[in-house]
Amino acid sequence: MKNPRFIISGGGTGGHIYPAVAIANELKSRFPEAEFLFVGAKDKMEMQKVPHAGYAIKGLWISGIQRKITFDNVMFPLKLASSMWNSFKIIKSFKPDVVIGTGGFASGAVLKAASMLNIPTVIQEQNSYPGITNKLLAKRANKICVAYENLERFFPKDKMILTGNPVRQDLIEAADKSEAIAYFNLDANKKTLLVLGGSLGARRINQLIEKELDFLLSQNIQIIWQCGKLYLNEYKKYNDKSPSVGGVGEAVQVVAFIDRMDLVYAAADVVISRSGASSVSELCIVGKPTIFIPSPNVAEDHQTKNAKAISDKNGAILIKESELETQFETIFSDLISNESKKSELSQNIKKLAKPNATKDIVEEIIKLIK
Repeated sequence: MKNPRFIISGGGTGGHIYPAVAIANELKSRFPEAEFLFVGAKDKMEMQKVPHAGYAIKGLWISGIQRKITFDNVMFPLKLASSMWNSFKIIKSFKPDVVIGTGGFASGAVLKAASMLNIPTVIQEQNSYPGITNKLLAKRANKICVAYENLERFFPKDKMILTGNPVRQDLIEAADKSEAIAYFNLDANKKTLLVLGGSLGARRINQLIEKELDFLLSQNIQIIWQCGKLYLNEYKKYNDKSPSVGGVGEAVQVVAFIDRMDLVYAAADVVISRSGASSVSELCIVGKPTIFIPSPNVAEDHQTKNAKAISDKNGAILIKESELETQFETIFSDLISNESKKSELSQNIKKLAKPNATKDIVEEIIKLIK
């Protein structure tokens, strides 16, 4: 087989970027001489994250439609025309064998252009409720790799393959807990709560942790709180919370971003998280007792649907934002002290993991190389 060429597009959030990079890494392991080009949205986080992962990227002038009337919405038709024109130019210049999209508006333009040029396309849909971009692209796609069952009402059944979501390879190979405790300077005798709000942070989760901080520390735990880069200046003051008794460990660690997710998951006894598709998939792999607090401010409320798919199988606890004031303290105190409940959640969420997702997606991509 000749050295294949792949265009991969996905971005806007870590939930689109990390699956794209995971797919690229697996393809590269199969085809060391393959050529890769990522396409993202200018001024979005993929323009930094993708080069950091070792891949070239081109940016399109594109952004999503806002829910209220804004200047960006007025400019959307012009941005769409520009991104389509540039997608055609990029594809004709690079001559990919397959174009892969993991979500986001840049992905939509690139896959649409590729399908119009009769180049094979693969959609990787992470959520239990697909976004509008992937629903529009589905008819022309060659393969649609999905993470949840029962998506026939959105996608052609004959094109769908249930693969699960790609996750970072380092999460599949479980990290050592003692190494994790040392890395984060934790007290080995205390339970650790990991708070995740996604790559940009989650305002409502940050507000919850701030409000409940004294309550949480009264449970004799330590906290690693990933607040997101947008909120670090607001919450980093809580790093000054006193250390554990005897000066061992740090009671509260507030960080914008966590590079060593393998170690932080290994350290965690309980996780509080949004329920974006990538977070859900990672938490299934690592099998941690989790409280999901879905964002209600996403298209079609898909985070609630993602979380419900897990909680309905007793694999996690779901608390809606509207229920936090009345339910959070009771649910958390019951969970942190209940070893059998934590074990039950851990075992059940792990049953839903698909550790071979990346390999299975790549197998489908390889079938399309002419």
